[in-house]
Amino acid sequence: MVTLNRIYTRTGDQGLTRLATGEPVSKASLRVEAYGGVDETNACLGVVRLHLAADPWLDAVMSRIQNDLFDLGADLATPDTGEKPAWEPLRILQAQVDRLEAEIDRMNAELSALTSFVLPAGSPAAAYLHVARTVCRRAERACVALAAAEGEVVSPEAVKYLNRLSDLLFVAARWTNDKGGADVLWTPGANR
Repeated sequence: MVTLNRIYTRTGDQGLTRLATGEPVSKASLRVEAYGGVDETNACLGVVRLHLAADPWLDAVMSRIQNDLFDLGADLATPDTGEKPAWEPLRILQAQVDRLEAEIDRMNAELSALTSFVLPAGSPAAAYLHVARTVCRRAERACVALAAAEGEVVSPEAVKYLNRLSDLLFVAARWTNDKGGADVLWTPGANR
């Protein structure tokens, strides 16, 4: 259980924060950048959900994903040092990635075929889903950069989760655009 008695600690005033292990790190660290991008993605999904009243199934999917993103943030905020911690750290599991894939497949089966790239437009839900997708891609890039840094460990499932999530957000945007029928397609060279 998480208990937050105080919201401000003043440690951030010096540009520091603490990982889940209690270790102080710079707010500019790759790890903080990675889980910060996950947090931004989650906030975007909160805005998406404001526009999903007509689709309770997709709203429930987004609600579950928001919870998964907190799991992912906890995973990234708890570095794997190779030593057994005092508690069992929360980690993203392959089952969470598999669930995203099943949801992508369910939605994609009902979408019209793509004939061009899709512009981030259409319904409000679709537009916000595209914003969430691009923020998720940035979070994914930050996780990949963290994983590539010497001495840093990021689970493959964490990176896969973000990769699949960005795919799901793209498919969900098309889903909310009348299952692709109201997509706004790119017209190459249209304004030359």
